[in-house]
Amino acid sequence: MASTTSSSLGAILQRFPLLAPRPASRRPPTTRRAVANKISCIGWDPEGILAPPQPGHIARLEFRRRLDSDADARAAFDLQVKEEQERRRKEREARVIPETDAGLVEFFLDTDAREIEIEIGRLRPRLNKAFFDHIQREIAQIKFAVTRTAANEDRLIELEAMQKVIGEGVEAYDKLQNDLVTAKERLTNILQSKDRKKTLLDMVERNELNMSILTLLDENIGSAKASNQEEAVAFMEDVRSSMLKYITV
Repeated sequence: MASTTSSSLGAILQRFPLLAPRPASRRPPTTRRAVANKISCIGWDPEGILAPPQPGHIARLEFRRRLDSDADARAAFDLQVKEEQERRRKEREARVIPETDAGLVEFFLDTDAREIEIEIGRLRPRLNKAFFDHIQREIAQIKFAVTRTAANEDRLIELEAMQKVIGEGVEAYDKLQNDLVTAKERLTNILQSKDRKKTLLDMVERNELNMSILTLLDENIGSAKASNQEEAVAFMEDVRSSMLKYITV
């Protein structure tokens, strides 16, 4: 279910690019310049609402076609992905978890945005009311300060973005964990049932049969295949066939 976690939380992170690792030093504030309105092929957009067109679409399609047709390119790409995953795993293991809420705030601000969802899962017990209260107090101190510097404004933006990202991330993580527990209980009920058809029909009536259970069953089938448990694989695949007759997406 790790991939499900990633897709659920990855959508949150894309909305807040401010949580990427911070540079070692901040640039001094610069005077804002008026930017002339531009006319593009998509029409008049004086407020800058429409994002600029993203280049490289044709190149990405060509790269994908090359991977599909070139076995060597596919192997090289897969190797690169594995090396990147291993590099990130080592960096993750090397990170030192602070003991204080203040240290934990800095930890998340300095963590790569791609790693935030993983750290939310790893540090979920620490992301409690005391942690969020600490963030809120610092935000309030900056907002109600007598003087506001450019550095304070930057800090405020970072804290508010992090507060939202981690808050939504925790909510998504907790929901996923609850869904996993429920899916395990329901799958166990199906596997242990003496009357599988009746059990499935009862679950359909209660709207309890869904893709989460099927995904969990597929993971169990994969694990059984990896362990050469042929009898268990045959049994679970038979259960899967029965589920597909009643399941709703």
